Formats: sequence, structure tokens, C-alpha cells
Amino acid sequence: MGNPLLSVVIPTHERADILARCLHHLALQTIAKDLEVIVVSDGHDEATTQLFEKKDDWRLTIDNLRFLEIPKSQQGLARNIGVQEANAPTVLFIGDDIFLESHACEIHLKAHQSQIINRQSSIVLGYTTWDPAIGITPVMRWLEESGWQFGYPLLKNYEHKPIPSHMQHRFTYTSHISLPTEIATQYPFREDVTLYGWEDIEWGSRLRDAGIPLIFKPDARALHHHHITLESSLRRMEVLGESAVRMEKLLAGFDRLPKGWKCVAYEIAAMLPTMAGRHRRAFLSGIRSVQ
Repeated sequence: MGNPLLSVVIPTHERADILARCLHHLALQTIAKDLEVIVVSDGHDEATTQLFEKKDDWRLTIDNLRFLEIPKSQQGLARNIGVQEANAPTVLFIGDDIFLESHACEIHLKAHQSQIINRQSSIVLGYTTWDPAIGITPVMRWLEESGWQFGYPLLKNYEHKPIPSHMQHRFTYTSHISLPTEIATQYPFREDVTLYGWEDIEWGSRLRDAGIPLIFKPDARALHHHHITLESSLRRMEVLGESAVRMEKLLAGFDRLPKGWKCVAYEIAAMLPTMAGRHRRAFLSGIRSVQ
């Protein structure tokens, strides 16, 4: 087994069955022999542990596969541990419910290799859409088309090129993103940011401020195997509102809370009987619950 060219870091928490399918898609990558896959379990889970004890399991036919377990913490710490263990010059972060298409890793790797030739460094964002096998609900379709969860529709004009720096931090989706391991080591995830929904933006803001561009590669495709109902989506928005208030106190320059006239406009828009209106109301409810 030669030196890996790409280290894939996957934080996981009590989703052994879905993780197994994620790993199966990695085993089918066109550059599978060049991959190093590092799974970091955020807390102990017996089913996940047993998954890696099945040495003859067809789902785990990855030559360079490692499993680590850390005390229950948060995804940022799990990713940092994975980066510390990485041996490849490039690291790819994905979620345990992300199913990569067979050429995805190769596209990420080639993007970084071309950057090296040009003596440049960048972050590479892949494209992710819902897995139709999970059953796409109306709210899932709306979340995708509107950009409320993943803003890929906003990136149509930036395919295969850098996203403008003033907005790139909003698209550092750690469910499917790669960067040089050296940069990932230099800019780890803050381990004191445990609030749901904002660690990606905080991390992306530091990378932006360091002048590291984010390039969108829509051909690096993946499926997101996660079912969302309207109720769970609205609850997620409440949690985002709660955590946004705390994040503003923690991070200078945090800009995701509506202020002044923007807050007034947001409250008016929240009154509309639309999907967006309901999600805005849920976000405001979360904000008010902790103010």
C-alpha cells in the first residue's frame, strides 16, 4: 500500500448502518487505491464499533481504513483529530450520510493537483443533493431550491471558479469539502464552538480572512441521505436562532442575526403564509427564547 493521495475524514455519531453505506461508496471510487479513510466516532457506539470488527464485510473493502473513537464532544473536534491522523497532502471532509458518486474523490484530487502546479492553494466545494431513495418531502425540495439549507442555486455563476470572497464563508459546507492538509492543520475547527449550525461559517470566515479561495466543483457530486419533515426543519430553525444569539456573543463580526431595518423587514416577511415565512418565524422564535 503506497502513500495515500487523499485522506477522507468522516465524523460519525450513532449511525452505523448509514455510515456503512457511505463507506461502500468510498470503496467504489475511481481512485479508491489512493484513498486513506479515517472515521472518527464522536462518542462510543457499539454498533459502529462492531461495524469495523467485521473484517470480511463487503462494505468495508477499503485498503486504507482507520477507525478512531473519542469521548463525546462535537464534530469539529472529531474532524481535528482526523486531520491530525491524516497522511495525505489533501483532506476531504464528508458527513457520514454523504454518498459520493464514483468520480467525486478523483475530481477533488485533480483540482488540488492543478492548484499545486500553479503554486496555489484553495478549498474545493463539491455538489450535494438529496438522495431520492430517502423520500424527498416538499420541505426538502424547498430547502434545496430556495437555498435555505444548502445554497447551491446561488452558485450557478461560480462553477469551476472561485466564489467571491465576501460570500464564500457561507458555503464552506463541511459535509463535502476538501483542502490541503497543511491548511486544515493550520486552521482547525474551534473546539469551543459547540453550537449547532454555525461552526462551518466560523471556520470558513477564518479561511476567507486568510485569503484562501473557495472553488466550486459541481461535477464532484454526492447524495445526502437524510430525511427531513416540515416539523424537523422548523425545529432546526429554532435551534439555529438560539445558537445564533450565543454565537454573536462568542465571535466578533458574526453577521447572521438581523439588525435594525433588516430585522424589521425580516419580521414582516416572517408573517407571510409561505414556507419561507414559517421558517423565519421559527428562527425568530429561537432568538427570542434566549434573549
